Amino acid sequence: MFFYLSQSFSFLIMPLTICLVLLTAGIFLGKKKTGRRLLIAGLILLFFFTNSFLANFVMNAWEPPFQEMSTLPEYEIGIVLTGVTNLNKTSVDRTFFNKGADRATHAMQLYKMGKISKILITGGQGFSPVNDNTEAELLADFLVWAGVKPEDIIIENQAQNTRENAAFTKIKLAEEGYAPEETCLLITSAFHIKRAMGCFEKAGINVEAFPVDYYGSDSRLTFKSLFQPDPGALLNWHKLVKEWTGIAVYRTVGYM
Repeated sequence: MFFYLSQSFSFLIMPLTICLVLLTAGIFLGKKKTGRRLLIAGLILLFFFTNSFLANFVMNAWEPPFQEMSTLPEYEIGIVLTGVTNLNKTSVDRTFFNKGADRATHAMQLYKMGKISKILITGGQGFSPVNDNTEAELLADFLVWAGVKPEDIIIENQAQNTRENAAFTKIKLAEEGYAPEETCLLITSAFHIKRAMGCFEKAGINVEAFPVDYYGSDSRLTFKSLFQPDPGALLNWHKLVKEWTGIAVYRTVGYM
């Protein structure tokens, strides 16, 4: 129930929703003083949230720095969180990815480098999917096609949120015979790593972070980045606000 409520109502606090509410209210109130103020506020916020320089600056401040793969020690298990496949397209011969394919491709690279011996993929179907497959199974299919041995892949296909990723992974690790003190490498998007680490540590799993899938880029102060509205900037703010809200809620209910 928590998962469906959070997915259904999180849009209410998203930057684009706030801008649209202000603009709509301003138009509805017309020439009234309050209406003009709401219109101005909506336009200012829309310009703010579509400014690529500001969005990139905040995203870079939030995301932890990436790690050189060659400097990593060797781990028995790499845990990959899902949330990166397109479950609204159905195919029997391929995996469709959304933004975030780094979670799978970097895990595969670490496996090929010998940095992780096995890959545990955790994730179910998500919110209202069209595809009957689970994300964990789709990522496993991709990894096998890419050369990972099937016996080196562990699938957890029930989790629907980060808290369940951690709880069900703990059960799966125990079923596979791994000791609680086993140190695992946690592979997920950089913007999501704080919440993921908090949930896994709360669940009693010994993990070290390996952030991937960066939304921030190298900063460039240009006329375009300062003054040209960018829908990508709005997407970054959407990711940040949703993640900050998720962390606040998770801490309130004791998930991390």
